[in-house]
Amino acid sequence: MNGAASGLRNLPRLSGVTLALAVALAGSAACAQATGSTAVPPAQQQPATPLDVPAPPADVQLPPVEPVIPDAEFEATVPALDPAGDAALDAPLESIEAFERRIASEQAAAAPQDGQTPPAGNPALADGDPQETIGDAPITDTALNEPLPPLESFQVEEVQFTEAEVESGPTEVAYTVVINGLDSVDEDSAANLAGMFDGLSALKDDDEAANVAQVSARLTEDSALLQSILASEGWYDATVTTRLDRTGEDNAAPLTAVLDVVPGQRYNFSDIIVTAAPTEPTELISSNLALKVGEPIIAERVQGAEAQVAVALPENGYPFAQVGQRDILLDPETGDGVYTLPVEVGQRSVFGGIRTTGNLAFDAEHIEVLSRFDRGELYDSRMVDDLRQALVATGLFNTISVTPEATGEDAGNGTQYATILVDQDAGPPRTLAGSAGYGTGQGIRVEGSWTHRNLFPPEGALIGTAVLGTREQGVGATFRRNNAGRRDRTFSLIAQALHSDFDAFEAYTGRVAALVTYDSTPIWQKRFTYAYGAQLLGSVEEDFDFSINGLADRTFFIGGLTGQAGFDTSDSLLNPTRGFRFTTLIEPEASLQDGFDTYVRARIDGTAYLPIGDSFVVAGRLRFGTIQGIDRFDLAPSRRFYAGGGGSVRGFGFQQLGPRVEYANPDFDPTDEDSDEPETLIRPIGGRSVAEGAAEVRYRWGNFGVVGFVDAGQVYEETYPTFDDIRIGVGVGARYYTNFGPLRVDIATPMNRQRGESRLNLYISIGQAF
Repeated sequence: MNGAASGLRNLPRLSGVTLALAVALAGSAACAQATGSTAVPPAQQQPATPLDVPAPPADVQLPPVEPVIPDAEFEATVPALDPAGDAALDAPLESIEAFERRIASEQAAAAPQDGQTPPAGNPALADGDPQETIGDAPITDTALNEPLPPLESFQVEEVQFTEAEVESGPTEVAYTVVINGLDSVDEDSAANLAGMFDGLSALKDDDEAANVAQVSARLTEDSALLQSILASEGWYDATVTTRLDRTGEDNAAPLTAVLDVVPGQRYNFSDIIVTAAPTEPTELISSNLALKVGEPIIAERVQGAEAQVAVALPENGYPFAQVGQRDILLDPETGDGVYTLPVEVGQRSVFGGIRTTGNLAFDAEHIEVLSRFDRGELYDSRMVDDLRQALVATGLFNTISVTPEATGEDAGNGTQYATILVDQDAGPPRTLAGSAGYGTGQGIRVEGSWTHRNLFPPEGALIGTAVLGTREQGVGATFRRNNAGRRDRTFSLIAQALHSDFDAFEAYTGRVAALVTYDSTPIWQKRFTYAYGAQLLGSVEEDFDFSINGLADRTFFIGGLTGQAGFDTSDSLLNPTRGFRFTTLIEPEASLQDGFDTYVRARIDGTAYLPIGDSFVVAGRLRFGTIQGIDRFDLAPSRRFYAGGGGSVRGFGFQQLGPRVEYANPDFDPTDEDSDEPETLIRPIGGRSVAEGAAEVRYRWGNFGVVGFVDAGQVYEETYPTFDDIRIGVGVGARYYTNFGPLRVDIATPMNRQRGESRLNLYISIGQAF
C-alpha cells in the first residue's frame, strides 16, 4: 500500500487523460496488495503500452515536481490493518438469530437498575443521546398498549380557513382563426376554398377550447385539412404553416390561430386519354366524361365525370362495363397534368329472359309483368332499377336483388343476350294497419285493417277492414290483385256493411263493387290515372218527408257504373309544393226500388300549387258537382251532395252547408220544464249541385309548419250551382311533417255565423287538406 502511494505521489504533471489512467493503474495495484492477492509475475505480465508523452526540449528548464500530498499527511490518513482483523475477515458471518441474541444481551447488561437514571452517553441508549426519542425507546408506556377509543367519541371540528374559498370552474380559451395567402388566387376560387374549409374545420366548429394545447391540436388538424382542400382543387404544391399569436399584451388575451398559405401553381389538364375498346355510339365515353384540356384538375369534377361514365355505359347497352383506376402525371415545371383513364366496356348486350332464385314470393312470369322492357331491347340499367323498385313496392320481400347475367348467346348486330337474375327472399305477407281522425260534426273515426298480401299468388291479397267512430261503424272485406295483367293496375272485389248516423241522414247500407284502377302510389306518382267499375247498393235511410213534415225511413236499391280520369303534374302525393291536379268523376246510376230510373252524378276537382321561395307555398282548390236526371226527393240522401267539414269547407260542421229544413222536435215536451230538448230541429237535406273553393298559404321550417286558409262553398237544390249565398270559413292550421305525410291540425270559424253553427271547428287527420 505504501509503495503504491509513493508511486502515485511521485507522478509527474501529465495531461488530464494520462493522469486519470495513471491513477487507475495505481489504484488497481493498491487494491491487489490490500486484499492479499498474488501479484502476476513479471514474466506473465503483458508488456505495458507506452504512454505517448512528448519529451521536453533540451533547453527548457522545468520547475521542480512537488508531491500532491505530503508523506506524513498521507500515512496518517490511511489506517493500519490489524492482523486479528484479517482473521475476522475470513471468518463466516453469524446468523441473524445469533446477532439479535448478542445485541439483546449487551443491552440488558448495560441497562440501569430500577430507580437509576442512565448517564449521558449510556451505551444502553441506541444512539448515545442523553434523551431517548420515541423511535428508539422500548415500549414501556402502558397507554400505548390500550385499545383505541371508538370513532363516535372523537369530536370533529370543521377547519376554519383564514380566506374564503374561491370557486373555480373549467376555463375556456377564446380564439379567432385567420387564413393568410388565399388572396393570391382568383376571387371565386378563394371563396370556394374558404367555404370548403369553414364547413370542415375543427377550429371553425367552435371558437373556444379547454386550453391552448387543444387549440394547437385543432390548428395542426386544420393545417392538414387545408392542404388536402388545396390539393383537391389543383394546388398540389401548396404549403401551409401555422402559428398561435396572442392578440393582446397579457397572457390572458385571446389567441389567434394563423394559417399561412402559399398555394403555388395550379395544375391544369394538358391531355386527356381514355383507353377503351370502341363503343356504339363512338362518342359514348367522351361525351359523358366532362373534362376538358386547359381546365384545373379538380378532384370533385374528376370523380363526377368518372361516375357519369360508369352510369352512362350500363344505360346504353353495356351492363358489364368497369371504370378503372385513373392516372394523373404532373409536371411541376409547367403545371401540366396528363390524365389517363382505363375503361373496360364489356360486351354490348340486349335484354334476354328473366331467371329467379331464392325463397320465392312469385315466379318469373309475374316478374315479366312488372318489368318495363321486352326481350331484344337494348340493355338499360334504368329499367333494371325500375324493376327492382317495383318488386320492393309489393311489400313481399325481406331482400331482393336484380342483376344482369352474361349468357354468351349472340343477339345479332354485335350484341349478346343478358339474362336478368332476380334473387328473392320472401318476407312476412301479413300486415296490420290503422288510422284515426277527428272532425267537428263527423266526430272521431278510427279505421283498422288486416291484410294478407299474397294469399292468392301472385299478389292476390285478402283485406279485412273495420270502422269504429262516433258517427260511423262498419266492416268490410276486399279481394285485391295488384299488377293484374299489367304493371300498376289493380283489380278489386269489395263487400261492405256500414252504419252512418250524421245530421243529414242515418243509413244502414250494404255494398258490393268491382273496380279496376290505375292509380299513383307512394313510389310512382303517375301523370295519367284512371278507374272504372260497377256497384250495387242496398240502403235503409232516414229522410225528411215533406208530405208528413217529418222524418221517415226509406229503402233504396241502386245500381251504377263508375268512371274516373286524372291528370297530375304535382311533385308529391301527400305534400305537393308545385304543379297542378285535375280529376273528373262520372257515375251513371239507376234507382231500382220503383222501376229503373236513371241519373248521372258528375264532379270535377282541380288543385294548384305555387312555391314562393324556399319556405312558402300558395295552394288553391276548386270543386264543382252536378246530378242530372232525378228529383232530389227520389235520390237517396247518401247519394246527394253536401258541403262542410275538414275535406270540404272548413269552418262548418260535416255536411252542414246547403238546403236545410226546420221541423218540430217530436221529443219536445212543453210540460217538462227541466227538458233540454229544443222545440224545433234543423236538418241538412243535401242538394243536386255543389261549388267549393279554398286558398292556403303554407309556411314550413324543418319538420314543422303553419297554414292560413280561407274556404268557401255552398250546396244548391238546382242541378247547377247558382253561386248564391256562398259561405266562407277562415282559420289556421299546424303541420308536423313525417316520412309518410304531414299530420294536420286545423281550426276554423265561419264568417257571418248563423243560428245553430259552431263558433270554432277542429279537424285532425293525415295529409294536407288538398
